[in-house]
This record gives sequence, structure tokens and C-alpha cells, in this order.
Amino acid sequence: MLNVVANAPDEKEVSFYEENGYLLTGRPLFSADKFAELFSIFEEHLAGRGDLKPDELDVPHMKDPRLFDFLMAGEVLDVVERLIGPDIGLWSSHFISKEPKTGNPTPWHEDSAYWKGRFNRFDKIVTVWLAIDEADIANGCMGVIPGSHHNGFSEYEKLDTDNRIFDKKIKDSQVDESKVVWFELKKNFYSLHDCRIIHGAKANTSDRRRTGYTMRYFSNELIFDRNHPDNLRHRIYHCRGENKAGNPLIYL
Repeated sequence: MLNVVANAPDEKEVSFYEENGYLLTGRPLFSADKFAELFSIFEEHLAGRGDLKPDELDVPHMKDPRLFDFLMAGEVLDVVERLIGPDIGLWSSHFISKEPKTGNPTPWHEDSAYWKGRFNRFDKIVTVWLAIDEADIANGCMGVIPGSHHNGFSEYEKLDTDNRIFDKKIKDSQVDESKVVWFELKKNFYSLHDCRIIHGAKANTSDRRRTGYTMRYFSNELIFDRNHPDNLRHRIYHCRGENKAGNPLIYL
């Protein structure tokens, strides 16, 4: 039997994740004090976002090194290691906030489709989605279609939108919403999902804000294409383990 660090997924949970492409542990991620610190940092980013929309606070760690205290935290990496192995790199992070009554829906998509070509494969990339605010169906929580990470890339169509993050969606004919599992989370609780799974979120129709912090990690068995146009200015970081693929990691 594998050695399981306290709070990390056990063997049954790992098997569920591998089969279904997602996991809800029902556990908080950080201590109350540490979560309060992250919550305060998010509020600073939201207040100082300038012309960005609340859901467009992408890669905030690239300008705020305080976030590495959370992204590189043992309680996060112990969870991630159980799913993608011990050789871990930080791919990205993103504060995604939906304001009350105005937060837009997130179209059905696979993260891997937006990153196509940036790695040689996508089987060991996981997102930790941490609830900064309580998330439920009314305020636009995320949902996934279980098992869809086994299906390869879906067919997409362009969206008529000014959103800087999501400019396309999976064609409606390829999404069976009757199968969706919605991720309702308390503050400081988290979900995990494979980057290839079909997921999205409804609009926030409530009078409450909904914010998540996505922390995305990849195995350093995967090869980062240094010459891909979207990778030229993107920074990836060493978290733990070996750099088996010789990726251009930043060591903090």
C-alpha cells in the first residue's frame, strides 16, 4: 500500500480520479489563518484589477510573489503528487470571480484544448480549484462531465464575446448536460480535475459573489514546447522532484 500523507487523497480517491477525471475530497485545504491570508491577497488583486474583469485575474503569481507561499505549500503539493507523481511543475494560477447577478457563464471547454501544442501530452496536468467564496449552483459553481477526459479533444466553435480568457466553446451537440456533476464547495474546500475533462459553469444569478483560485500543476515527465508562440513569455516553476524532461523551470 502507498504511503498517504494526511489530507492527501487515499488509494480509493486516486482510483476515482483516474476513472472519472475529477475528485471532491470534502476536506479544507489550508488552515483557517492561512486561508484568511490568501483571501486578503485576493481582495487586493480584485480591488487593483484596473480594466480587467473580475474573472480575468490570470497568472497573478507572476506579479505577486506572496502567492508562491500557497502554490508551493506542502498541503497542496502532497495532494497533487498523489495524482501526477513526485516530479511537479507549476503551470499557472488564476483568480476567477463571478460578481453577483452579473457573473457570466463559463462555456463548456477542456483546458487542454486551450493549451494544445504547448506540451507533448496532457495526461498528467491537474487543477486544484480552491473556493475563495462559497460555491453553489445558484452563484455559478463549476460542473464537469465525468469520464470525458478519456475522449480526446472535442469540436469547438467561436464565441461572440469580449472575454479575454474564453473565446470558444465545445459545440452543444457534444455536451450531455444530464451527466454534469456540480462542484458545490464551502470556503477553503477544493476540487481537483484533469485538464482534459469537459467542464464549465452557469452564470451567477444570486446576490453573492463566487470566487475560486485555480492552481495548475504538471508532471515534469511532460515536455514543454519552448518554441510554441504562447510559451515564449510564459514562466513555469519547479515545485518538487526531478526535472525529467529538462523543461525551462524557474527555481525559487
